[in-house]
Amino acid sequence: QEQLVESGGGLVQPGGSLRLSCAASGFLFMTLTMRWVRQAPGKGVEWVADINSSGGSTRYADSVKGRFTISRDNAKNMLYLQMNSLKPEDTAVYYCLKAIDARPRGQGTQVTVSS
Repeated sequence: QEQLVESGGGLVQPGGSLRLSCAASGFLFMTLTMRWVRQAPGKGVEWVADINSSGGSTRYADSVKGRFTISRDNAKNMLYLQMNSLKPEDTAVYYCLKAIDARPRGQGTQVTVSS
């Protein structure tokens, strides 16, 4: 059974940092491009970042470029999102998913950026 479990969210002040984690199981994680997306209250799903199977290639939305870093550990079946210089507009539920999937399957992790 395929499973993706996000964790690491929380409440942080503007300018702060968080590291999100995603534990993958039930599929060949190391063979797939993985993705982070987010959904802010009342808004649609926004793509955040992709990382290819080896971790050697990454892409970012303009809104997070230079502040967020996506990474993975294929030995541990883990995906990460390091978020620095957080802004209130980064407030959202963050989801990890396989890039080939149309929508997230997990519960997501809430990130709230507020003073």
